Amino acid sequence: MSAAELPVTMPSDMSSLWPRALEQLATELPEQQFNTWIRPLPAADVAAIDGATQVSVRVPNRFILDWVRTQYSARLEAILTELSGGPVRLDLALALRPAAPARPGVVLPARALPANSQAAQAVQAAQAAGQPLNSLSTGSGFYQQAAPARNHPQVMGLNPALTFDTLVPGRANQMARTAALHVAGAPGQMYNPLFIYGGVGLGKTHLMNAVGNALLADKPDARILYLHAEQFISDVVKNYQRKTFDELKAKYHQLDLLLIDDVQFFAGKDRTQEEFFNAFEALLAKKAHIIMTSDTYPKGLVNIDERLTSRFDAGLTVAIEPPELEMRVAILIKKAAQEGIDMPEDVAFFVAKNVRANVRELEGALRKVLAFAKFSHKEITIGLAREALKDLLSIQNRQISVENIQKTVADFYKIKVADMYSKKRPASIARPRQIAMYLAKELTQKSLPEIGELFGGRDHTTVLHACRKIGSDRSKDSELNQQLHVLEQTLKG
Repeated sequence: MSAAELPVTMPSDMSSLWPRALEQLATELPEQQFNTWIRPLPAADVAAIDGATQVSVRVPNRFILDWVRTQYSARLEAILTELSGGPVRLDLALALRPAAPARPGVVLPARALPANSQAAQAVQAAQAAGQPLNSLSTGSGFYQQAAPARNHPQVMGLNPALTFDTLVPGRANQMARTAALHVAGAPGQMYNPLFIYGGVGLGKTHLMNAVGNALLADKPDARILYLHAEQFISDVVKNYQRKTFDELKAKYHQLDLLLIDDVQFFAGKDRTQEEFFNAFEALLAKKAHIIMTSDTYPKGLVNIDERLTSRFDAGLTVAIEPPELEMRVAILIKKAAQEGIDMPEDVAFFVAKNVRANVRELEGALRKVLAFAKFSHKEITIGLAREALKDLLSIQNRQISVENIQKTVADFYKIKVADMYSKKRPASIARPRQIAMYLAKELTQKSLPEIGELFGGRDHTTVLHACRKIGSDRSKDSELNQQLHVLEQTLKG
């Protein structure tokens, strides 16, 4: 290092640069955001390097690093520059940790790896060379050691492909993703338990696996279990029949992270609920983290003991909502890119406008389009997408009519179908009527005047107002958005 590159001792006012910058940022951010992401950051090193000021912060794990870097680093650097009176470079990096010593143990089977993946190829090469798998590093956390004292691997059930990197962020999952990132970075602390709810195919399972894979990458010795609620029920039944409840406790009570999908399946199963309550209490007592998903919020669960639902609701409850149009387009383009295909934006918009229900259906539609293009040796265009999805589009057009929408909405909100055409204007009727108009515009090919005619001869401006109002309210009201998602899925069969 040349003399010009050597760090220079900063004057006292510069040594306080970082604390002063944090003080200013605290006045700009919501208190919870600041306390969650900024306050826990360690003290910075401030030095003059090559004639410029560098503020270096070493972050404890890569998920806090990624979030702070993307969300706050630009503003922090601007504040630092303003306070110092000259240019400042903010250097955010991962704190170095000593490597954990290798231990003999059990590894996950190769079938847990995607076929032909880099990790699978690394495993095959290691096996061919006679290299022990417990010393193999795939760089993805696919293989995980287990302590010999336990009868099961430390990590079970995780899908290594479901990470934060492969999850497309958007308004629909923003809060849930932020909470999940925080849990991955600081498990056992805030947001415990984390309860994520929403309709099918919206990414709840992806988000849970992302937390598990993130924690595994950061703490290779972590004991992690992902499973569906039905598997827990099966384990309870099996151990009840064999009278081996110590085995159940050994499996579930010693975890660092429990990820359990679709807890609504516990409904009406008293012994299962009792055992889950015991596991829940044991894990929280040892500051292990629990993440659960459901199709509805905790208080909406039926036939589940109130002491369980109250604990479900004791941490943080967040919804994943149906993806908005722009997010659906981003998902299509990203998924196509993962297949090595450059998806034209206009085609992505066409598919996204016609497939609204959830991410799973969106991915299914994309596979049809890509396969059709491959087998027909044609470019991906809107015309090709229309041809590839003609069955899906014809089913939608055949099943969804304005009359069907009116009946479905009326049943959902417990009003009469006749109220859809009437001139009555109480909120209990006017609101469902506006929702029905909005859905008619979104799900059918009818024009605004045609929709107005089918709603008792109303003017097209009335329909336009209803569509704009419900569309605007949907983006701000998660409960309304959830109701609309249910109605859309019902209408699409």
